[in-house]
Amino acid sequence: MSDAIDILQTTFGYDSFRDKQQAIVEHVIAGQDALVLMPTGGGKSLCYQIPALARDGLAIIVSPLIALMQDQVEALQQLGVKAAFLNSSLSVEDNASITSKVLSGEIKILYVAPERLTVSSFLNLLDEVNTHVGLALFAIDEAHCVSQWGHDFRPEYRQLTILHDRFPKVPRIALTATADGPTRAEIISQLALENAQQFISSFDRPNIRYHVTIKDNARQQLLHFLEREHANDAGIIYCLSRKKVEATAAWLTEKGWQALPYHAGLSAQLREHNQRRFLREEGIIMVATIAFGMGIDKPNVRFVAHLDLPKSMEGYYQETGRAGRDGLPANAWMAYGMGDVVSMRQMLDSGDASEERKRLEVIKLNALLGFCESTGCRHQSILRYFGEEHPGNCGQCDNCINPVDTWLATQAAQMALSCVYRTGQRFGAGHLIDVLIGKLTPQIERFNHDKVSTFGIGKDFSQSQWNSVYRQLTAAGYLEADIAAYGGLKLTETARPILKGEQEIWLRRDATPEKRASKAERSSRLKEAFEGANDDPLWLALKAKRMELAKEQSVPPYVIFHDATLIEILNQKPQDLTAMGQISGIGQAKLERYGLAFLEVIAEAG
Repeated sequence: MSDAIDILQTTFGYDSFRDKQQAIVEHVIAGQDALVLMPTGGGKSLCYQIPALARDGLAIIVSPLIALMQDQVEALQQLGVKAAFLNSSLSVEDNASITSKVLSGEIKILYVAPERLTVSSFLNLLDEVNTHVGLALFAIDEAHCVSQWGHDFRPEYRQLTILHDRFPKVPRIALTATADGPTRAEIISQLALENAQQFISSFDRPNIRYHVTIKDNARQQLLHFLEREHANDAGIIYCLSRKKVEATAAWLTEKGWQALPYHAGLSAQLREHNQRRFLREEGIIMVATIAFGMGIDKPNVRFVAHLDLPKSMEGYYQETGRAGRDGLPANAWMAYGMGDVVSMRQMLDSGDASEERKRLEVIKLNALLGFCESTGCRHQSILRYFGEEHPGNCGQCDNCINPVDTWLATQAAQMALSCVYRTGQRFGAGHLIDVLIGKLTPQIERFNHDKVSTFGIGKDFSQSQWNSVYRQLTAAGYLEADIAAYGGLKLTETARPILKGEQEIWLRRDATPEKRASKAERSSRLKEAFEGANDDPLWLALKAKRMELAKEQSVPPYVIFHDATLIEILNQKPQDLTAMGQISGIGQAKLERYGLAFLEVIAEAG
């Protein structure tokens, strides 16, 4: 194990392993198979990169995205590791050159897409490598892609059992950040990992602050959130539709933010251009559908925002996990409302999936709705979904920072449900609320709903209060959207005990919408997050030097040093190379390449 510790310290610049890393590394170095579940930012890549360097032969890393391969290879090359990738972005000449280096043993770590591993010519190449150079290991990254129940299903992953069949003596390590019970079982089955040891780390991301807000002009709420917390920060904003992605990006640009759109409908060239800017420039906001994000290795994404509800807790956890990979404070912010509940249930009901698939998707959506409406600790809710306990009172979510009020809503619920029944179970919440508060609209007159017994019985509540009641009743499954009635609400069987007075119901009292933060409030929060860094001239000088070096090499700034490393340099102010080498994240290769340049910056700042 001394080799592994030496590689960790000398190559990667870290003093010690975290959590289960050491046990995983030892297991794979010993030639054993492993299934690793570790949250984004938990250090999954070290679990196969160190064994790849410690074992003899070539390590093959299966990665689903070209951008991720490029990012990982650039980072390894900065560390002095002989790494490369083979994918469709390479010219014929480059492909031939890398293949030649692989056969001669000049490459230690090779990244490939899952599709390439099913091509006979590549498998023949691996046979030759195995004979003359040796194969160190196979690492299957983003292994949840193998599951048809997962949120990023890639059918090519299901053919990766060929690795075990063809090279049974080469250890395999499958890794993912998100896999509930069914997904985990399918990974094991599809990849023939029944004998693999499972290493399951905590799913908790304590540096992420979760906040779910009720929609009330979502764009303005988003703007207030950005102004309050994230001036000049990189982040991702997720929207459900391509149209909303483009409209939101354009609107933020008009407001002075650096926002770029990303969705599958854009040309490949524009998607690549926008992704490249996001990775290589500071402070870029990517507004995207879920087509963007898997494999994005940018460590200093300071926030992930959702303007629409995701499909599942798995998807939500995966997407929010792209924030704060460097372990520094980050935010997961979501605006959520009645329309999200109805539209998501409509989408599930109207899809072409099998009944079994629909049933599972409804279960996953209901878990997410429960999370949104929860009055308890958000970290606790997320971990319980993944089968892990958390004591609550995290201090890092909206519900723990500002405890939620609840109220006995049985009578209000009876009114709301009765109104659904009296109007024929085919109208949306807007019309139902008009009936309850006694608003005489043309539609109410048209259907004679001013004559029903529930007309005007809810005058004591405001429209927003009734919106809250209907949203929570729908999220809890007492009401459901009827596709045949264009999303109108209808009662479910679970509503009967409430209508009969046999069951009490308590609902959360929605918080008042967030107010725009003052400039002083914004700066103080940023100072707290980065220990005063943002206002320190040395911090700005260190970032400027990092950007200068990154542009010279055409790599992302974080490939030079992570923000966490820069902050440690800022706080420690090393005066020589020996002291600089003690900074976490600075291995021997980076010390030799960049040490003097950053010492000069410190000296010039006085």
